[in-house]
Amino acid sequence: MSPAAPMERPPANPGSSTSLRARLWRGGQALRMAWQSSPLTAGLWIFFLAANAVLPLALAWVGKAIVDAVVAQNTRAALSWVAIELALSILIGASQRGASVARSLMATRLGLAVNITILKKTLTLQLQHFQDPQFYDQLTRARREASHRPLALTGEVLGLLSALVTLLGIVVMLLRFSWISVGVLLLAAFPAALAELRFSRVTYELRKRRSADSRRLNYLEYVLASDEHAKEVMAHGLGPTLLSRYEEIGERMWHEERGLAIRRMLWVTLLAQLGTLSFYGCYLYIAYLAVTGRISLGDMTLYVLMFRQGQQSFQTILLGIGALYEHDLYMSNLLSFLSQPTESAPRLLPAKRDPSPDERGIRFEDVGFQYPGQSGFALRHINLTIPAGQSLALVGHNGAGKTTFIKLLTGLYEPSEGRVLLDGRDLRTLEKDELRRRISVIFQDFNQYQLPARDNVAYGDPPHAKDDARVAQAIERGGASDVIASLPEGISTQLGRWFDNGVDLSGGQWQRIALSRAMMRSDADIVVLDEPTAALDVDAEAEVFERVRVLAQGRTVILISHRFPTVRMADRIVVLEKSGVLEQGSHAELLEKEGLYAAMFRKQAKGYE
Repeated sequence: MSPAAPMERPPANPGSSTSLRARLWRGGQALRMAWQSSPLTAGLWIFFLAANAVLPLALAWVGKAIVDAVVAQNTRAALSWVAIELALSILIGASQRGASVARSLMATRLGLAVNITILKKTLTLQLQHFQDPQFYDQLTRARREASHRPLALTGEVLGLLSALVTLLGIVVMLLRFSWISVGVLLLAAFPAALAELRFSRVTYELRKRRSADSRRLNYLEYVLASDEHAKEVMAHGLGPTLLSRYEEIGERMWHEERGLAIRRMLWVTLLAQLGTLSFYGCYLYIAYLAVTGRISLGDMTLYVLMFRQGQQSFQTILLGIGALYEHDLYMSNLLSFLSQPTESAPRLLPAKRDPSPDERGIRFEDVGFQYPGQSGFALRHINLTIPAGQSLALVGHNGAGKTTFIKLLTGLYEPSEGRVLLDGRDLRTLEKDELRRRISVIFQDFNQYQLPARDNVAYGDPPHAKDDARVAQAIERGGASDVIASLPEGISTQLGRWFDNGVDLSGGQWQRIALSRAMMRSDADIVVLDEPTAALDVDAEAEVFERVRVLAQGRTVILISHRFPTVRMADRIVVLEKSGVLEQGSHAELLEKEGLYAAMFRKQAKGYE
């Protein structure tokens, strides 16, 4: 696949604009995508379509010559023209088949190319994009249409050009007969085409409006048919309830789609009869002229064929414009998504004192974060300094913002207020790759990749994924050596049940694999553990944290855990609330303060009695 070249400069609002310039630009982009995905296939497709446009004209003229030769009783000429018609028929069949094969090949190639382009775009997105329902709807629409809309739009553009070439040739031939009849035939096709245009728009608006419902159907289908949710769905008997919701949404979408399709069929079929009536009116006139001897039998054959083909070509063009209009509307979804800016616009930061050039560590300066569309803050007025090399534990009630804090630290979120600094530099000024190299993180909801065990570990540091020694070291550091040794094919064992010969792991085993993945980034000077050991028992969790602390000597370690025996091992403990840092100090110091930490610790300790 050819590397994608930069997109040409679009008109203003290319995705939503309905101007002719915007539509032409989108059509051009579809052709450009097709050509770049496979120039040879695209070239052959164009060649075969051009042949399909010209050969029928020649075939019609040869048909006239055959009739005239028969009427003139010229056997040699009649046989010669029949042989020529045979050759033309073979060429037409071959070109039609060639165009079909070229289109089929282009469907596979272009669908792959567009999906790769979309996935490359998703790599530039920020976490907030995936949590914004409107943006996620746009992404869903782009992905849903990616496999066929660019191809359909390309096919309609090329088909339109082919039909236009055929129509121009027919019009030139028919003008010798009657320009009035040509005008009548052309005008009679307009009403049905206009109806197609209107219903194309209505269909697009309906499906756009139902993007959220389509996502709900996909989600419910995933819940009902995935191993991730199967045990809870079965245990709670949720299957019939979820299936009922699925059927309710699906039936509503079906009835809306069916009603629109029926109205479209009735109106277009009714209006198309105008073209049929006009054709037979001209047919009667041509037959009258032939009967009265004003035109030859060959001329009658040619004109009738030309009128029929002309009407069909013109209807093809008008209906093609309707389909082009519909595909263009969907193509706008894709191009709007691809043209979306994904990096946050630079903001003027409030004036702050310049940090010391020797500053090392992490600093939160009056940081606040507000989710898009939410009126309240998830976190606000966070002021905290974490010196380099210190181990720090974050505790607090559920919903206190601990995971949001981690996402701000790792650059997945950008502060709505204040700033987060690393060694005195605002995270927003750091290159993403630089920040990722410095931080190794494992989240509470870590991924369980349906891939071999080796990949599940190696993906913690993609640039070093092929380094066997580093992978083995990460497995040892993450405490997953026994897990790997127990697998039937060792490190090459397929994990998960989605694919053949896959082996599923327990929650604790998956967590050791995930910890090993975090240990892959051995060059990172900051290690973040967000509830990484929830599936382990207390002793195993303490052993893991002690292992991490020893291995991370000289590095900054940040731990979120609800288990106080583990938390107390940190150099410093911070009690976090949405409104800011409530308490901080060592385990002993916080117990002496008799604050929230002491109350939480004693409550948990009482549960162990």
